[in-house]
Amino acid sequence: MLEISTSILTVEEKSATKTFYDLEVAGTDYYHIDVMDGKFVEKNTEKIMYEYANTIKQISNLPLDVHLMVENIKENIDRYLPLSPSIITFHYEACTSDEEVIKFINYIKGNNIKPAISIKPATSLEKIKKFLPMLHMVLVMTVEPGKGGQKLIPETIEKTKELKKYLKENNLETYIEVDGGVNKDTINMVKEAGVDIAVAGSSIISANNYKQAINELK
Repeated sequence: MLEISTSILTVEEKSATKTFYDLEVAGTDYYHIDVMDGKFVEKNTEKIMYEYANTIKQISNLPLDVHLMVENIKENIDRYLPLSPSIITFHYEACTSDEEVIKFINYIKGNNIKPAISIKPATSLEKIKKFLPMLHMVLVMTVEPGKGGQKLIPETIEKTKELKKYLKENNLETYIEVDGGVNKDTINMVKEAGVDIAVAGSSIISANNYKQAINELK
C-alpha cells in the first residue's frame, strides 16, 4: 500500500504544533522535512525545518523523513542525528564523487538510520544504479527541488517505472519515493509507476480536511 509522507514546508508557524498533531490524527505515515540551504536550492529553510522537526519529536512518535537539499551534507546529517529520523535522504548532485556518496550512505547507516539518495528530474538513473544495493530508498524528484506547489513533470514518472523495473529484475528491496506535484489528479500515475512513498505538501496542508485529503491519496 502506498504510504504518504506529508511535506510540512508550507505549514504556518503560528499554528505549527496543532497542524503536526492534526496530521498524525489524519493518518500521515511520515513527516517530510524539506531542509534547504539557499545554495543547492534558492530557498533557505534550515532554521524553521529544524525547529519543526524538534517540535514533532516532542509530540509525535511518527517517523521523520528528512530530505537534505543542501551542499554541506555531513553538517546537516549531524544536525538531525539527535532527532533519530527514520530516513535521511541526500542529493546525488550535491556530492563531488562516487566515493563521497558511499561515505555518506555508510555514515547514515552507521547511525542506525535508513539511507536514501535523491535525484533531480534531469539526472539519469545510470548515475545511481551502483548504489542501489546499499540504499533503503531512492527519492525521485518529480519537480525541480526547492519550491512547493509545482506541477509534476510527466517524464519523471517514466524514470520511476524504469527504476521499479530495474529493482525487480535485480531482486533489490530498495523503496521508491517521489516528491513534487503529487495530488489527487496525479496520484494514480504515481501508484501505477510502483512508488512506495509519495510526498504530498500543499495538496494536504491547504485542504480543509487533512484526513479526507490523505485518504483520497491513499
